[in-house]
Amino acid sequence: MVTTGKAGRTPIRARATGWSVISWVLFASSGPLAKAVMVTGWSPAAVTSVRIAVAAVLLMPLVAVVRPRALRFARADLWLLVGYGTLGVAGVQLLFFVAVARVPVGVAMVLVNLAPALVAAWVRVVRHTRLPGSVWLGIGLTVAGLAFVAQVWRGAELDVLGAAAGLGSAICSAGYFLLGEHGAGRHDSVGLTAVGLAVGAVVAAAFTPPWTLPFQLFTASTVLGDLKAPVWLVLVVLAVAGTVLPYLAGLRALRDLPSALASVLAVTEPLVAAVLAWLLLGQSLGLPQMAAAVLVLIGAMLVQLTMPETVPRTSGTNV
Repeated sequence: MVTTGKAGRTPIRARATGWSVISWVLFASSGPLAKAVMVTGWSPAAVTSVRIAVAAVLLMPLVAVVRPRALRFARADLWLLVGYGTLGVAGVQLLFFVAVARVPVGVAMVLVNLAPALVAAWVRVVRHTRLPGSVWLGIGLTVAGLAFVAQVWRGAELDVLGAAAGLGSAICSAGYFLLGEHGAGRHDSVGLTAVGLAVGAVVAAAFTPPWTLPFQLFTASTVLGDLKAPVWLVLVVLAVAGTVLPYLAGLRALRDLPSALASVLAVTEPLVAAVLAWLLLGQSLGLPQMAAAVLVLIGAMLVQLTMPETVPRTSGTNV
């Protein structure tokens, strides 16, 4: 018996929300791992390229052996695979690193987290789906709260290219949610993740060719808290715990979660990152920042509670 009422949908949405939060917590916890590698001399782009490539190399053969049917896609799915890998895997990370290299990190973080507004606008304009005013209010509260958490007013002059890269990262992030929602409803999330990572690895390698990587630093030692580990091991952990697992969890969530809601839950990542910086790096959070974090959570909860149970998806190649 299939339950179609709101009571039947609530546990499904709750589980999907849990998967989404797990995904963004894992993405956020990858920050300390990436930073531990970068302090040894690796560039952010090089870390991103190796992170995606190692994730693809580890996941693709495993899926091919254990779940080969998950890798069966029709020719019509090529646009989805290329788009998801280019935008949702490579584009969002590479453009974010360009942004943080030219504008303050807080500004870049707020720019990339404009994705929920972009997704909501797509749902409204392209899918012709009316969203309650409370959803737009919740999105506005999360963006405003993030601006205060990041203290964007402390930045220097805004670099045009850096701001453009931040907005580009937001567009790619919106593509991740919309294409992920489209693909998760039609394909095995494990197979989609594997192929998406493979495509993303190729795109990232085009910007950071393998021969430019600092191979001599693979065996260098780095410090994680009280632990010392070789860079190659940290990269493997980053590829598995900070890339494969969160992408799998994110697509699993998008099977039952509207993209507009899932995109708002992405604010979990900067909040967790701020808490980790406080706990692990001793970077204190002031009272205004903590109040702003509460504002972000209120906004996210408002979207969670007032988002329609089902947001119609278009068919064909539209997302």
